[in-house]
Amino acid sequence: MIEEISIRDLGVIGEARLPLGPGFTALTGETGAGKTMVVTALGLLLGERGDSGAVRSGSPQAIVEGHWQIDGTGAVADRVRDAGGDVDVAADGRAHLILGRSVGSDGRSRATVGGRSAPVGVLAELSPHLVVVHGQSDQIRLKSAVAQREALDRFAGAPLAALLGDYQDAFQRWQADRAELDLLVAERDRRVREAEELRIAMAEIEAAAPQRGEDVALAEQAERLTNLEDLRIAATEAREAVSTQLGDGADATALVDSARRSLDRVVAHDSTLAPITEQLDAASFALAEISGALSSYLGGLDADGARELEGIQERRAALTALTRRYGPSLDNVIDYLESGSTRLLELDNDADRIEQLTAEVDAGLARVHDLAARLTELRRAAASRLQDAVSAELQALAMPDARLTIEVDERELTLTGHDQVTLLLQPHPGAEPRPLGKGASGGELSRVMLAIEVVLAGSDPVPTFVFDEVDAGVGGASASEIGRRLAKLAQTAQVIVVTHLAQVAAYSTNHLVVEKGTDGSVTTSNVRLVHADDRAFEMARLLSGSPDSEHALAHAKELLEQAHGTWV
Repeated sequence: MIEEISIRDLGVIGEARLPLGPGFTALTGETGAGKTMVVTALGLLLGERGDSGAVRSGSPQAIVEGHWQIDGTGAVADRVRDAGGDVDVAADGRAHLILGRSVGSDGRSRATVGGRSAPVGVLAELSPHLVVVHGQSDQIRLKSAVAQREALDRFAGAPLAALLGDYQDAFQRWQADRAELDLLVAERDRRVREAEELRIAMAEIEAAAPQRGEDVALAEQAERLTNLEDLRIAATEAREAVSTQLGDGADATALVDSARRSLDRVVAHDSTLAPITEQLDAASFALAEISGALSSYLGGLDADGARELEGIQERRAALTALTRRYGPSLDNVIDYLESGSTRLLELDNDADRIEQLTAEVDAGLARVHDLAARLTELRRAAASRLQDAVSAELQALAMPDARLTIEVDERELTLTGHDQVTLLLQPHPGAEPRPLGKGASGGELSRVMLAIEVVLAGSDPVPTFVFDEVDAGVGGASASEIGRRLAKLAQTAQVIVVTHLAQVAAYSTNHLVVEKGTDGSVTTSNVRLVHADDRAFEMARLLSGSPDSEHALAHAKELLEQAHGTWV
């Protein structure tokens, strides 16, 4: 529950503290005093969008802080810890949680959860577990089929929620399979053409059988064969320079041998010439090897290089044609052969996949229909119980002859089943039941919504309910019954009501008054907790507009006595 809310510089509220606590809290005040700002402040703590226009004029930012008492081991505490916030758990398992929100005049917003900065989205995630807010906009929403189905599903409780989860999983799988099947069927002709083109490409590449690096090797061979004559002349000249093999030429081998013989004649006279002689021996041996290598090279040059070059150029042309069609390089062509084979296998399996998907879609649809039928069965059973319970509540809300009827009709399949839920109100016997969206007045909608919440609170408890002028369009005895029913709801949940009716406020156990003041130039509002005479004066003001009216004061005390046995 909410223990306290602090507000600073929000709208007309300069600074205010709202002590709340358990039970039924009524929030009253003159029109324009700032009651709506209290609901706005709570909305900011629940993650609603911040509006810089709500920041008090002249202030840099509006700040709201809320103190909650929560279950220290529940989902809220777990999410707060996930967000990095602190949760102090007492020995009895209860914990204290602080949520904060600031909105700057520049539109920037900041949130704190458990004393730590957090995204505003965390507040929005926590809000369904903390508070349910109802205002006049929610009365309008109650006219929608979606809101009516959600109310029925809440009443049906955990069994329906579990079944709905199974249904939604099956529905989404069926939709995904159907989408894939529709795509395969729609693109079947295109995929057939793609498969045929791939087959032609694969056959062409496989026939050529390219090897990685083959184009580079062929280019080197072509370069060699193109310059074959120049290579032969150069190698011949080099071999003759090393060794003419005729014995009478001044080649390198002969010259080195001559030098070695000259030194051999005198090396005995000077030992320092021995290493030089050895080097000349090594040079002679190296020249002999070079001469042999050149001879071998010349012997290996193909005399019919032109014919070989023609074959190489034809192969290079074939590979070039492949790279032009299937890739900028020969490696890309080979990669295309590998990936294309996989893709061709996938396309060739289309017929099998379509057959398989068709069976899966049929089976999935049958399961979806089965689960949808079970949802309908649960909803109709819950609708019967809910309409009886709400009708009983309406009798206690000064609508003794009214009856709520809930129809569950089958429509097309959606993510929530194939049910359309319609709430119909029969205001008195003999009248035709009419949908809430067409025949109910504002006051009737207020009471129907309150009756539904009272009934739902028994099966789907919520820690805190906030009603923002839910009693609009209601007065007299009906207003008193609304107050009594709110008090009943407050027995199992915290109830906070913004109201302008004394008959409703009389049943509260905690009464806060928003008061407006001015210094002549700036209007400010604050919030005050009232007891005893102060409360009676406020009730009198609500009744007559004048807190000093003796008749109004007497009526106020009478209302308090009816609600609590005393007006104090």
